[in-house]
Amino acid sequence: MLNWIITFFILAVVAAFFGFGGLAGTFADIAKFIAVIFVVLFVVGLIYRMVTGRNANPPL
Repeated sequence: MLNWIITFFILAVVAAFFGFGGLAGTFADIAKFIAVIFVVLFVVGLIYRMVTGRNANPPL
């Protein structure tokens, strides 16, 4: 997920540099949305680990 955030941020910067303001804003919004999802999942994982004492390993 962090790779996606960094990728969309770099795309937003490049698009802004070349003058595509609308596209840069869209990429920035996508990066912010993914970052919020990442933080929420991270906090949920921490709380799960504190309550149960186990890792949250999904089956593969």
